[in-house]
Amino acid sequence: MRSEEAGNPLRNVLTKAGVECDDALCGRLERFSQLLREWNATHNLTGDDRPEAIVANLVDSLRPLGFVERPASLLDVGTGAGFPGLILAAAWPGTRCVLCEPRQKRAAFLRFAALEMELENVEVARKRVEELPDDSFELISSRAVGDVESLLELTRHLSGEKSRYLFYKGSELDQELSRVPKGLEAIVEEHPPRRYLYLVPKESGKRDIISEKSERKERNETHGSGSGTLS
Repeated sequence: MRSEEAGNPLRNVLTKAGVECDDALCGRLERFSQLLREWNATHNLTGDDRPEAIVANLVDSLRPLGFVERPASLLDVGTGAGFPGLILAAAWPGTRCVLCEPRQKRAAFLRFAALEMELENVEVARKRVEELPDDSFELISSRAVGDVESLLELTRHLSGEKSRYLFYKGSELDQELSRVPKGLEAIVEEHPPRRYLYLVPKESGKRDIISEKSERKERNETHGSGSGTLS
């Protein structure tokens, strides 16, 4: 996959959204977009496969790169047509990525796309998340599964003391924040209409980008309001 084939328009859109995209990543994303349109013609993997809709989903999937610490392992629950799990796997080629997708056609597409995108770090699990064997992932993400409380419960056997969570949410997030376990620090990143919820263990000694940013802001302000961190 050559950078000329990746096309500058996609890179420009991602750059404007604050997402860094080198030649290798842009090439993989262009190949993914082509494959999705081809498969969608017969398998109806996604409701809107217009180029601009696919690019919007790519941006949505990749925005967390700016505030989420890169994990050694990722579990994406309900990957569907590839958002966000396959796209994050393309951006994190050194990260072990397990894409949990129970629907046969979508799982087949994810396997084929991973091969075409030359992603050796991807494993597709055609199972419901509760059927996965016990494991411990550093980051668990989801854009498809319902409420936060349910997803935390469904992935209890797949998380460890230092596991973090990335949920792609919307306006309903406010009602769910009160049900976040006390042991997790809830960080909300706003990109209307999307609201990203990043959950980090309070007892973890690691400091992520958002926490460090909030600390610096609080030190430089007379009052500590507006940190963007909810507990």
